[in-house]
This record gives sequence, structure tokens and C-alpha cells, in this order.
Amino acid sequence: MDSDTPDRLPRLRSGFRHRGRSVTRLEAFVDAAFAFAVTLLVISIDSIPDSLPALVIALKGVPAFAASFAMVAMFWAAHARWSRHYGLDDAVSTLLSLALVFLVLVYVYPLKMLFGTFFAWISQGWMPTPIKEVRGYSDIVLMFVIYGVVFATLALLTAGLYLHAWRQRGELQLDPEERRRTGGEIAQFLWFACVGALSTLLAWLLPQMGGWLSGLPGLTYWLLAFTGFAYQFGASRAQRREAAA
Repeated sequence: MDSDTPDRLPRLRSGFRHRGRSVTRLEAFVDAAFAFAVTLLVISIDSIPDSLPALVIALKGVPAFAASFAMVAMFWAAHARWSRHYGLDDAVSTLLSLALVFLVLVYVYPLKMLFGTFFAWISQGWMPTPIKEVRGYSDIVLMFVIYGVVFATLALLTAGLYLHAWRQRGELQLDPEERRRTGGEIAQFLWFACVGALSTLLAWLLPQMGGWLSGLPGLTYWLLAFTGFAYQFGASRAQRREAAA
């Protein structure tokens, strides 16, 4: 954490004081690991298009790459915000950050497969699919389960980082608005984890039926549209808790 007292720190547009002005080795490592994860989403070096038809096929994969990139960037941005707002660099922060990096690198492959399959499905095969052979419903279940477990775990780790900051609110001298927003961040990522867990459960529990039911675990992620409500709930709860203290 920055050595300046909180009152002397510049305030960010987010409403937080900039406690993480000095980039730590941990933050630099996390940034580099996320950048490496993004490179894993890109076309591999042995698959560089060598003809116009191959280039067209590669470009058809851009929407899946963009969606995958956005998801990875979302977790990177959450960690970057956490670093700027709190500037923590203790053992718990290091452990949670390293676990986050590990899971992001694991998360890349199911993420790329899921979005590639999704865009191939909605385009009725016009966009390329990363899966050459689907042996049946069990393969779809496995894909959704892997993605759901990793997504939920990533969200839990991110929520854990913000929860750790909440527990250090006295030492960090968080003001009432910062405490309110921290509560919102915790609730937001707990909601992410719940959606991922629900998708995983649906993938396991749904009967082996075709049609739109087979895609229901994926459609569950549309519940993320209600993240704003979860954030406001968490922020309001934190505000009430502090007022009652």
C-alpha cells in the first residue's frame, strides 16, 4: 500500500483514493499472466493463414475471439481496480492473485471452445467450430461443467480479494463511500459465482434432450444482465451495516 496517508492520496473517478499508485511485482506478474492468456486465444503460429480462403475462415473466428477476450479482460479489469483501490500486497492477496492467474490460464481453453461452438451454432455452421467431433449430449455437458466450474471459481477468487479488502477496511481507512462500493464489488462477483454454479447444475441435472434444452446451461449466463442489481444490493447492505456499527 502507498506510504501516503489516505487523506493525501488523489481520488480516482471511481470514488476511491488511489492507494495502489506504485505497481507491485505481484500486480506486474498478474498483468503479464493475463496478457499471456490473451495470446493463447489467438490463432497459433502453425495455423497462420496461407491463402485467401484460409484468411476468410480465420476472420470468421473473430467474434468468438472478441467474446473470449472480453471475458478475460473483465477479470483482469477487476483485479486492476482492486490493486488501484486498495494497494494490498500481503500473503492473502498474493495467494488469491496467484490462484486467479492459474485458473485464468486453465479457463482460456474451455472459454475458446464454448464461444467458438456458440457462434458456430447461431450462424448455423457459417462460423468455424473449434470442436471437430461431438459424440453426444455428454460432450456438451462436460464442456458446460468445465466452463461453469472455472468461471464460478474465478468469480469466487475475485470476490475473495474484495472481501479481504473489506476485512482490512479499518487499516486501509476506507471512507463510507469506499466501504459501500467494496460491498457492491463483493456482491457482484458472488452473483457471478452463483450464475456459474447454476449453469453447472443445469448441465448435470437436465435430461438428455435435444433442442434448445441442451443450450439452457449456456443461456443461464444471460442472468449476468442482473449484475447491477446484485451490486446495488451489496452496496446498500454494506452501507446499512456500517450505519448500524
